[in-house]
Amino acid sequence: MSESNLNTIFENLRADFDVEEPNTGHENRFLTKLSNQNREVITLTQPKSNFWKPFLSIAASVVLLVTVFVSINKSNEPHDLASISPEMAETQNFFTNAISAELEKLNNELTPEFQDLVVDALFQIELLEANYNKLKQDLTASGNDKRVINAMISNFQDRIDILNNVLNQIEEIKSTKIETYENSTTL
Repeated sequence: MSESNLNTIFENLRADFDVEEPNTGHENRFLTKLSNQNREVITLTQPKSNFWKPFLSIAASVVLLVTVFVSINKSNEPHDLASISPEMAETQNFFTNAISAELEKLNNELTPEFQDLVVDALFQIELLEANYNKLKQDLTASGNDKRVINAMISNFQDRIDILNNVLNQIEEIKSTKIETYENSTTL
């Protein structure tokens, strides 16, 4: 804008400006009010201390690190059948319960007479359990590969078969001894 345009704008707006002078003594009244205001006690508020802010930022950092650490550890934990689907969770529970029941039966048969059979069966179960733990790691690494799932189910079945075979052998030995004892007493 040119200077002449500005001058014309101000000339046109001159009537709208407040150009009146204040009443006489205005300055003295203003200074009196100002000095009276200074006499009043003015309480200044201290700025709030922010000593807790560094602690809050440290706490937030710790929470973030813990969350990251836990999530990394959860992703590294091996999955089992129960983590795949509800049906697989039922399958795992069925096999686990069946194995526990068979192990309890086997432990009831732990006598000096059958100790070798029971110890050998428990050793084979431990080997299969170690193999199952490796399969859990493989399942995590493979992203729920069906072959690994089948191998895990087969592992459960193998454990049950071992326990059933040992219990059947113990029953056969018991029945053979009873028959032998009956035959020897009747002669």
